[in-house]
Amino acid sequence: MRRRITAFLTLFLLAAASVPAQESKPAQQPGPPPLKLKVGDTVPDFTLKYYDGAAMKDFRLSDYKGKKNVLIGFFIFAFTGG
Repeated sequence: MRRRITAFLTLFLLAAASVPAQESKPAQQPGPPPLKLKVGDTVPDFTLKYYDGAAMKDFRLSDYKGKKNVLIGFFIFAFTGG
């Protein structure tokens, strides 16, 4: 009888350990609505930081308005190893 109880408890503990614990998902914070740009639309102005080898500087898209054509490319996961 003792063996059966021990075997039952062992099986119960193994079964309980194999059930994954449910994780609670963190509440999502509302962000700004996504921009819906199409080819040919005017891009909203933005500012980026870049390092020119000596100091951090700002790059503003508005600095090039009316002077040059600007091509904006986004490389997802570039240089991240993913």
